[in-house]
Amino acid sequence: MAPAEQDALAAREQLFHERVRECIICALLFASLYILCHFIITHFKKHTDFTAVHDDEDAAVNRIALGLCTFTLAVALGAVLLLPFSIISNEVLLSFPQNYYIQWLNGSLIHGLWNLVFLFSNLSLVFLMPFAYFFTESEGFAGSKKGIMARVYETSVVLLLLTLLVLGMVWVASAIVGNDAASRQSLYDLWEYYLPYLYSCISLFGVLLLLLCTPFGLSTMFTVTGKLLVKPRLLEDLDEQLSCTRLEEAAVSRRI
Repeated sequence: MAPAEQDALAAREQLFHERVRECIICALLFASLYILCHFIITHFKKHTDFTAVHDDEDAAVNRIALGLCTFTLAVALGAVLLLPFSIISNEVLLSFPQNYYIQWLNGSLIHGLWNLVFLFSNLSLVFLMPFAYFFTESEGFAGSKKGIMARVYETSVVLLLLTLLVLGMVWVASAIVGNDAASRQSLYDLWEYYLPYLYSCISLFGVLLLLLCTPFGLSTMFTVTGKLLVKPRLLEDLDEQLSCTRLEEAAVSRRI
């Protein structure tokens, strides 16, 4: 084998090992986030009677919806922690550039995590969360055999109709605003244009909602904290308290 072919083979083998390592790290990170989110949701969710019945259809639907919501929360938590993780990994690499055991914190791993978070965010936003909501509300089509698959069919049909409705409304709005052939044809470019645009719009709405709800949350937090904590008595007048106590004692003695 020629030296050039050996170098190419070694480069492909190294690239393969890097991809496998990145897949393992991503799987471990997501599994940790999924377990954490599962404990968070099961801690705060309301108790229902059918969750205790493992063979019931409603319990199975509830478990499937719980899994989808846990997956979505794990993706959202990963999206929130991705920027701090990128900053910390960059600082660690700059501090220890020659350390062999932290070389896996490279740009390829961060780029892969960004791509996975973007993919799963769109998937959760467009399909998983609407499917979980419609799945819990579904009962199967009239006249069909009852069961989980009947609910899955109904949920899929409702989600498909909702998707067609949203796409139709977007197409009509794009045609009205643009009023040219390019604006109508741009709807076919769904993955490259509309999904990132939808993701950006919903992210902007979430930030605005956070800015709106943060003052109310802080005021509520300080109110609850003020009720739970004991106020300090450093500035109280002890002489006034003693005089009030003597007056109360005298009033009780007169009554006796």
